[in-house]
Amino acid sequence: QVQLVESGGGLVQAGGSLRLSCAASGGIFSIFGMGWFRQAPGKQRELVARIDSGGRTTYADSVKGRFTLSRDNAKNTVSLQMNSLKPEDTAVYYCNVAIWSVATTTPNNYWGQGTQVTVSS
Repeated sequence: QVQLVESGGGLVQAGGSLRLSCAASGGIFSIFGMGWFRQAPGKQRELVARIDSGGRTTYADSVKGRFTLSRDNAKNTVSLQMNSLKPEDTAVYYCNVAIWSVATTTPNNYWGQGTQVTVSS
């Protein structure tokens, strides 16, 4: 059974840094896109950054130049380095990975449990 385990997150002052990581495990045949979404109170979930299987990355305009997404295919992990954090980055961050499991005939999207990032001013 596929599992996504997130780590990182927490409370940081504006201008600080945090690193989020997400590890996928459990009957994985192949992994396609990996990325992070976030959801602030009262707002819709939005894409933060995504990396495809070829290593091409996409970032939300609001985080370009501050956040860096990377993946380790050998370890089935995706990490988000967040620098120069702002109060408006405060949200619950969710890992999202497209995985073809050995138990399914097609790839599916999987979500992590979410990790809180709070940036104080």
